[in-house]
Amino acid sequence: MPLKGARPLRSTLKYLPNGSEDLFSQEPFAVARRVRPAGVRLVAMVALFVVVTAFAAGTRAVAGDNPVLSLLFGAVVVVLALLSYAAVVRALEQRPVSELDRTTAVSGLRTGTLVGLGLFSATLAVVALFGGYGTRGGTSVGGVVTYLGMMAGVAVTEELLFRGIVFRLLEELTGTRAALAVSALLFGALHLFNSGATVWGALAIAVEGGLLTGAAYVATRRLWLPIGVHFGWNFAESGLFGTTVSGNEDAPAGLVHGVLSGPDALTGGGFGPEAGLAALLVCAVPTVVFLRAAARRGHLLPRRRSTTAAPTTPPAP
Repeated sequence: MPLKGARPLRSTLKYLPNGSEDLFSQEPFAVARRVRPAGVRLVAMVALFVVVTAFAAGTRAVAGDNPVLSLLFGAVVVVLALLSYAAVVRALEQRPVSELDRTTAVSGLRTGTLVGLGLFSATLAVVALFGGYGTRGGTSVGGVVTYLGMMAGVAVTEELLFRGIVFRLLEELTGTRAALAVSALLFGALHLFNSGATVWGALAIAVEGGLLTGAAYVATRRLWLPIGVHFGWNFAESGLFGTTVSGNEDAPAGLVHGVLSGPDALTGGGFGPEAGLAALLVCAVPTVVFLRAAARRGHLLPRRRSTTAAPTTPPAP
């Protein structure tokens, strides 16, 4: 059934990447084909983003610690990932991509980045308070630029995959609460493939990263805020304070070379501060705040009886 008040669909090519200006339009359009069940869309969209993620990983390997290449390739990955996501959502789900509404992009990214920077700074302040953080050597402006591009690509691709695809489509099948738990665990499990990864570290990431950014998405029903939180946290962790990110000990140097010492329960050990109790406690606060906001706005969805209808997304307040 066409959407009420929809314009005639002149051509499906209008909604593909060669019409990128239209990809993020919030105007309704006529439904050209049947919307597949959530499970089918989940498999198809994950398969696409595995390719996008592999491309992003390849560009990071080529760029290495070269600031110019990292910034350039990071920008390319961001644009490619956003266009790919918007194109496949419009094609498979036959709807405007409301979760990437351009009118909320600047405010969402700005707020999210500040939240992410603040949360990691607070985490490291707790570690430093107990004598667990120090630096050695000089500073590296090139390291900051390197991580700026690298973490922009990481934040966008991972949030589109885990919040935009995995969480959102699981939510259609299981409701909000179960989808949050499953998508967070999958997000944590992904980090088991990192060098120096541990099971405890992956579980900690599931809570700090998976639940936190998932809650940010549920509260706003936009992807910009979780992308900003993810970027701000990772950039502060590696680009500014120079600590290990999720066990990646072979990553390039940031602004400073951070040195952690003391009990692993505080510092996270070889996995980095994300596996420490300080990070868990600091990230628990905004997660609760976001979930309470989502509940007030009516954004917590129960399990749907039917998953064959066209998907809907609760509007942001």
